[in-house]
Amino acid sequence: MMTTTMMTATTAATATATAEPAGSPRLGHRLRRTVHSLRARVVIGSILLLVAALAISVVAIRQALLVRVDEDINASMAHEIDELRNLATGVDPSTGQPYGENAEAILSTFLESNVPAGGEAFYAFVGGRPYLSSFGAPSGVFSDDALLQRWTTATEATRVDAKTEDGELRSLAVPLLGSDGAITATFVVATYPADDQADVNRIVRTVIIVALIVLGIASVAAWSLAGRMLRPVRQLTQAARTTGASDMTRRMMVEGNDEIALLAHTFNGMLDRLDLAFRSQRAFLNDVAHELRTPITIVSGHLELLSDDPVERAETIALVTDELHRMGRYVADLLLVARAAQPDFLRPQLVDIGDILDAVLAKSAPLGEREWVRTTVPRPGTLLTIADGDRLTQALLALVTNAIEHTETGDRIEIGADTRSVGSIDTIHIWVADSGSGIDPAAHDRIFNRFSRGESSTSKRPEGTGLGLAIVAAIVTAHGGEIQVDSALGEGTTFSIVFPRDMGQQDLP
Repeated sequence: MMTTTMMTATTAATATATAEPAGSPRLGHRLRRTVHSLRARVVIGSILLLVAALAISVVAIRQALLVRVDEDINASMAHEIDELRNLATGVDPSTGQPYGENAEAILSTFLESNVPAGGEAFYAFVGGRPYLSSFGAPSGVFSDDALLQRWTTATEATRVDAKTEDGELRSLAVPLLGSDGAITATFVVATYPADDQADVNRIVRTVIIVALIVLGIASVAAWSLAGRMLRPVRQLTQAARTTGASDMTRRMMVEGNDEIALLAHTFNGMLDRLDLAFRSQRAFLNDVAHELRTPITIVSGHLELLSDDPVERAETIALVTDELHRMGRYVADLLLVARAAQPDFLRPQLVDIGDILDAVLAKSAPLGEREWVRTTVPRPGTLLTIADGDRLTQALLALVTNAIEHTETGDRIEIGADTRSVGSIDTIHIWVADSGSGIDPAAHDRIFNRFSRGESSTSKRPEGTGLGLAIVAAIVTAHGGEIQVDSALGEGTTFSIVFPRDMGQQDLP
């Protein structure tokens, strides 16, 4: 049934999207939202960086190829000149004699025995006039008097580049000098790089086409990858939208250890804190409403029936005042329990456990005629730890008060402390034990709840709020510890406060 409903909703949504006109405001808003989304910005930014990198690479590749063409041209011209020089020092094959200063024979033999490479041409000048040229050599150079002048008047090997009617020209003119130092002939190696440059351009075009294809594939992959990477962000947004005070149970699924996973962990932690705060707030309000309803009703009823008789008026005022004081204690204790989860609840500092227990004994002895026993209590100055001394004193006094309520005159109340190792954690154990009436084991799990009071406590201290042990548990929990109880009916009770000696350690086993 759920699948059918989802499919129907999806079909309806698809039909609605299909029916939307191209220029509808809703479609335009959706398009603008997509364009301005983080996913689009990341992908567009990546594409722009990739385009810039590819453009720089193409320019660099083209420049490197052109440089390589120039180097090949220079090497080829130098090679031809070296061959001409080697030939000039040899023997004329037609006469069997050295060439000597016979420039015409040297040039003729060279042109007959050497074939220029593609795009290359040889020109020979004797007496400043054209003498020979290689087969297929472009003839446009002969109409450029300025170029011919530069070639034929060169007194040493000279590089000459020019624009001719046959295209761009790069040449090396080498004079052949007679014994008197006069120029007898000139040999020119000329290269027309148009074909090589065209090859370079074809290679560059191929590179550009391949780069564009790669860019397109990379853009699609980047869009998909960005979508997968940002999916937790969308889930986080959806979770934030659907999370309210009435439902704080939604949590993010965390995968990996990257920044997104850290964000999800942080979000879940925030929801945990909010959930705790809301639950504490609701519990506080429920407790206030529950516990203050009766005294408010009492006060209201007595004030409505307040008579003019001075005696009755005094009795009513005394009763109302007592109820107001009781409400004040309720509110103060409830606020204390509620604040226990706040970061500033404790004020940790270096405290001496021996001093704290001595102070608790000194304050407790006048509260009841009991056999007060100080056992296994370290001497002052021997057991130091980081804790909130005032809160620990408050918790111990609450336990002592509870022990007094459940004992009779002459019964034994013992206070002690020592250090123990629980796993790899050093802990401090402080206990308050009595030989009183004890607690039913079935009630051990609820005695630390708010407003939970036993029959003995109710009969001996009807003015109590039932928050004493809840306050103790809150203080101990804030110290990263736990409160333990060992008791049975008729066998007395031992409450133990256990917390890490180093408050930076967590999770007692």
